[in-house]
Amino acid sequence: MRVLVTGGAGYIGSITVRHLLDHGHSVAVLDSLERGHAAAVDPRAWLIQGSVGDFALLDDVLPDVDVVVHCAGYIEVAESQRDPDLYYRKNLAEPSRMLDRMVRCGVRKLVFSSTAAVYGEPDRMPIAEDSPCHPVNVYGASKLAFERLIEVSEATGALEAVRFRYFNVAGAWPDGSMGEAHDPESHIVPRLLRVAASGEGAFTLFGTDYPTPDGTCVRDYIHVLDLAEAHRRAVEYLGNDGDPVVCNLGSGRGYSNREVVEMCSRVVGADIRVEEGPRRDGDPPALIASNRVAGRVLGWRPERDLQTMVRDAWAWHQAHPRGYEGLRAPLAADTPDRGTGPAAPAAGSLATTNLL
Repeated sequence: MRVLVTGGAGYIGSITVRHLLDHGHSVAVLDSLERGHAAAVDPRAWLIQGSVGDFALLDDVLPDVDVVVHCAGYIEVAESQRDPDLYYRKNLAEPSRMLDRMVRCGVRKLVFSSTAAVYGEPDRMPIAEDSPCHPVNVYGASKLAFERLIEVSEATGALEAVRFRYFNVAGAWPDGSMGEAHDPESHIVPRLLRVAASGEGAFTLFGTDYPTPDGTCVRDYIHVLDLAEAHRRAVEYLGNDGDPVVCNLGSGRGYSNREVVEMCSRVVGADIRVEEGPRRDGDPPALIASNRVAGRVLGWRPERDLQTMVRDAWAWHQAHPRGYEGLRAPLAADTPDRGTGPAAPAAGSLATTNLL
């Protein structure tokens, strides 16, 4: 299928792009590069730099697309609490323009990267997709607001969507060639590994007085490549006229922050210095997924455990201590009608259409 991945220069998006390409799909990437990395985009894909809210750009791109995988968005909980207007603009207002153009251009299939943060502080574990949605931070609220827009389009028959609610994503491409590179970095595994790699400073545990067995937050971790596999299955499910569905993507098991520290120490073979800090605003005590819907509808199940996630992430951090900094972008194109990249992708890709 011809797939447009928004945010395809980011962590999850770029690994999903490579996975889709490896399974024979044609892929174009739309990314503003505000927080993504051109060097992370597989050279077999076509990189288009721009915003998901750009009507003119979308009108050029979308007529040659079968399905949109929407990974673009802002993801930092603490930042969302400080700057809610930014998060509603990036996670709701601009994507709503993309949704409008999709409907106008007849692109009816969407895979959306949502988040477990839409649930807030659920009353029962594991969390099922029919659990009430009461987000406790702006990040979760902005993602839920876009989900509501999707529901309206589904109800009118204009759209068929798979909405994925991610739990905590970790890991890297197993050979260490692609991985997580946020600036600033707020995710626990890369923060721990940076401390381990430098041998300096300390990792801060934010909150040690939660109502959990060891006082630290409990989260469900999912390997980024398992996540990419779920996206591929969703693309093919929609290509076979699958019905709209909401799926949690998690392992179904929770790990406390202290347990993650211990696992990272075990993988790197050294103790990691830890300091205790206050709770972060908007962090629920525990989030653990039920992933039965994804298994039933998509035939998907996670295959990689926390040790594998940390091991793969450690391989990435050792090989690329500065992330994608200094790495050459394999392709750099402007908009489709003003492309300035080198050779076009091979025959059979999106380059054979009007898009490129």
